[in-house]
Amino acid sequence: MIDLGLDHVSKRYRVRHQRAASGRPSLVQRLQNLRRRDDFWAVRDVSFEVVRGETLGIIGHNGAGKSTILKLLSSVTTPTSGEIRISGRLSALIEVGSGFHPELSGRENIYLSGSILGMRRREIATKLERIIDFAGVRDFIDTPVKHYSSGMYLRLGFSIAAHLEPDILLLDEVLAVGDASFQAKCLDRINELHRQGRTIVFISHDLGAVERLCGRVLLMNHGRIEAEGGAREVIAKYQAVGAAYSSSGQQEIGDTILTREAEITSVACEDARKKGSGVFRTGSPLKVRLDYVVHQPVADAVIEVYIFPVLTGASGPWCQMTTGDGMRLEPGRGAVEFDVEELGFHPGMYHISATIVHAGQALGTAIDYQNQCLTLRVDAGVPRRGNFHMPHRWRPLPVPESPALRDHHPVR
Repeated sequence: MIDLGLDHVSKRYRVRHQRAASGRPSLVQRLQNLRRRDDFWAVRDVSFEVVRGETLGIIGHNGAGKSTILKLLSSVTTPTSGEIRISGRLSALIEVGSGFHPELSGRENIYLSGSILGMRRREIATKLERIIDFAGVRDFIDTPVKHYSSGMYLRLGFSIAAHLEPDILLLDEVLAVGDASFQAKCLDRINELHRQGRTIVFISHDLGAVERLCGRVLLMNHGRIEAEGGAREVIAKYQAVGAAYSSSGQQEIGDTILTREAEITSVACEDARKKGSGVFRTGSPLKVRLDYVVHQPVADAVIEVYIFPVLTGASGPWCQMTTGDGMRLEPGRGAVEFDVEELGFHPGMYHISATIVHAGQALGTAIDYQNQCLTLRVDAGVPRRGNFHMPHRWRPLPVPESPALRDHHPVR
């Protein structure tokens, strides 16, 4: 029996683009900016079906359309065209901890969030103790959640969702919570739901979890299904295509104002053998190549590459690589390469963003900006201790012999 079906589904957004003008923009220029809108197709002509009891994984780079599909399935948004068919009671966990009120206690938020997710009060009361134990927050359950650490907050949010019992469960990045032991508990709970015959659609950048949980995987790329099949096969293809990014002209740039004197055309990662790769090890060499095309001369361009961790919810980049104070770019094509002798990141999934800016340019404006355009996976390399591998060299030093040792004679 088919529980979920998408038939040629597309979703279009109207994206407003502004171009920065020298000096204060006139009224006419501001009106022109208001009218300048482009079509952005978050999902384009997507069709697939999910049979009852199946666990389907959906992977792809940020902006590929994964979360849009879950929002369409959960009726958060409606399709521009196509048909969606759902058979059974559906619950979606798109953001862990959604619906929490900071002034209410953990216990009160269990009732509030559980109700929002579709549980009845009697059902919540029956499962209350299990939810508290699963989250590991019993000592703080009657404390307002505004005093919780981010880990406690997220663990409680997942614990509530983990005790839903719908026919169909939609999960978006729910493993980005807690430490390794709690994530293992989350995986066990999802496996238990699968054994109970629940239909699950699982979106995650944790490719190891996708491979363990999902029998079938879809690879999304720029709003379309690029590959479909067994988990290992599709993940291998994703890692291969994830080694490079080429501009498609369809990027969500939010409120950033781009002047476009120059544009980033591609970003690629290479390993020590100068082969394109999306998978590296802690301590291994990494090269990031950025290609661009210059439309108008730029006297003071700075090219920057940022790397963000995917699963920690960090609001800012963990590292920045930059060309320095500014360089002149002449019209035509060009490229820069950033060379990292030892990659410092511990195992995990990371995003790469790239910008071209004027030296000293204010935040919120740029010449060009490609947000989270590339995905990087880091596997274990050097022994893991601490939060970051610091590249370093070491050598033994000669120690001068002390007089006390020189005059000492062992007892025979």
